[in-house]
Amino acid sequence: MLHIDAESYLPFMIFSIPIVAIVGGITVAVVKAIGRQRLVELAQQERIAALQRGVDISKLPALPNLALDDDDLSMLGVSGPERDRRRAQGLMIGGIITLFAGIGIMAFLLILGPDGDKAAWAVGIIPGAVGLALLLSAWIVSPKAGATAGPTQTR
Repeated sequence: MLHIDAESYLPFMIFSIPIVAIVGGITVAVVKAIGRQRLVELAQQERIAALQRGVDISKLPALPNLALDDDDLSMLGVSGPERDRRRAQGLMIGGIITLFAGIGIMAFLLILGPDGDKAAWAVGIIPGAVGLALLLSAWIVSPKAGATAGPTQTR
């Protein structure tokens, strides 16, 4: 039958993980770029259809500008404090999940610790620290109550 030797299979698996991650990242970037371009094309088609029907173009929202927009929320017309609030909420959710995943890993390895290495629970400190960093960044980017909006961008 087919015999797979672990010594030859393990290096293949080790090097395949970053290759799959790189290919996946490139695929996500291409799909995002195509989606953003399609959104601009649909907005232009909407304007053309409105012109054909005699609608005043000044009443339509501004066209999305790919050169100025760095995030998906600004493409959808969300800007300023709302964008900052959504970003802070996303960071907070990610921070809470990662923090508690780290705590769960620490508890799991602490329970298994008496038989093996007594410091294995410390592995959970890494995701716990990442979760705390995400919570800190959520607090930093969250819109403050007394803060005023910055300069608006005109198109």
